[in-house]
Amino acid sequence: MISFGKRLALACSAWFSILGSGELPDDVTAVLVRVPEPVAPPPPPPPDPGHRATQLLSLLQRDGRLVDFLMEDLTPYADAQIGAAVRDVHAGSRKAIERYVTLRPVIDDEEGRPIPLESPIDAARIKVVGSSAGTPRRGVLRHRGWEASSLTLPPLPATGLSIVAPAEVEVS
Repeated sequence: MISFGKRLALACSAWFSILGSGELPDDVTAVLVRVPEPVAPPPPPPPDPGHRATQLLSLLQRDGRLVDFLMEDLTPYADAQIGAAVRDVHAGSRKAIERYVTLRPVIDDEEGRPIPLESPIDAARIKVVGSSAGTPRRGVLRHRGWEASSLTLPPLPATGLSIVAPAEVEVS
């Protein structure tokens, strides 16, 4: 805190300087004007080693046995057997997706309908298929696409971050 005498001296100095030159003297500026120190930006987040992707695979495996199904060699099975297995995998995997991911169509329109294309086309959102000369202005929607509008995964476990599904060992 500045003493009364110092404040009085600064006030007089400022008064007479402003009347004379229209500016604050350097001694007043040095005491009263404080320049904030630059704040360092927060450090960038560490690179994602893929633990969240592994966690999502783990949830699809746990709820739908999706990884087991995809890694299984299906050639020895009849189509009817595969179809029966797919129903369970589909139901469980869909349940996991609906629980943790909010999906919405990239283009919310009926497939098979003609739609206008805005230029420039965002290649991340729209994949143009077929052949066209120049920049197409219209096309037929073949697939609406999917966009994750939210992803709400549970907290990562403390260990086993690379484990999609633990091995199961039955003991007797």
